[in-house]
Amino acid sequence: MEYSNMKTLDIIAKQKQILLPSCTLRALIKQILDGMRAFHSADLVHRDIKCDNILLHSPPGSGRVYAKISDFGFAKKVDLNKEQTYLAGTLPFMSPEQFHKNPIITQKVDIYSLGITFYKLITHKYPVNERNFKEQGKKMIQLKSIERPSQIKDNLLWDLLQNLLEFDPDKRITAAEALQHPYFTSPEAIADVSKEQQDLASLAVTAEQDGDSTITEFDKDPTYIVSESVIKQFILEENNLYQNKLNNNKKDKFKEEFQTIFYIDSQLIEKDKENDDYLNQQQDEILVPQLTVQLSINNNDDEHKLVQIQVDCEVGCCHI
Repeated sequence: MEYSNMKTLDIIAKQKQILLPSCTLRALIKQILDGMRAFHSADLVHRDIKCDNILLHSPPGSGRVYAKISDFGFAKKVDLNKEQTYLAGTLPFMSPEQFHKNPIITQKVDIYSLGITFYKLITHKYPVNERNFKEQGKKMIQLKSIERPSQIKDNLLWDLLQNLLEFDPDKRITAAEALQHPYFTSPEAIADVSKEQQDLASLAVTAEQDGDSTITEFDKDPTYIVSESVIKQFILEENNLYQNKLNNNKKDKFKEEFQTIFYIDSQLIEKDKENDDYLNQQQDEILVPQLTVQLSINNNDDEHKLVQIQVDCEVGCCHI
């Protein structure tokens, strides 16, 4: 299993409060599409592409992040003559053809799933997300295409997503074709790089010149580089949110325990008060005997003789 120290793509998709720079978004999409191109070149279909299955990893000291496709549990060889015999995938990411009877599964299901992955990365929501397979299928059959969300302002980006989210799998582009889209090749796209991306690319060139054999062409291309500093913002924010949640849970638990203790103490105090009231009431209603003993000693021939014991009480007298 691949090691990932920067979590998954979902850490970005679920945090709309942090703006992802356009150059970072473009580099992420480019890396993922290139990974899918390589995977598909082996005649494989993944069948469960989603944000949680795109790992983010930063080699220590590199300053950059690599996106890696993971979880190949549903992956299989492409077989255009064989129908899908069991359901595979995650509902919101599943392509329209997967909801048809006896579907033939091709690599185009992965392309559609990538389109949904990028859609969620940008909008932080799904275009279609019904509660079960039947309802999702009904909705997908009713639709002819995915509508453009207000969050996507870039026309080239939306055109790329439209091609990835094409409902007809025969018209849906491949990963290799997507990498040639103007969203990546236009002058505007090539110019949309940050200083940090440029600096990291320059460091890679220098490292290669110094004999580092691990440097690839992608490491030297700033349009492929995802800066670690950008992704760290999402990780730090998630950690803060998690810590705040823990603190709030602790406060709620303490409050609940305090209220329970206060309730029990109040009950005990009330019970003690009731007992005191009861005892006071009994004190008024019951006559308590008071004992008085009188002794008279008469000395006669050095013999001690009890002469009188008198017991007086409020309810009567007894003399011996």
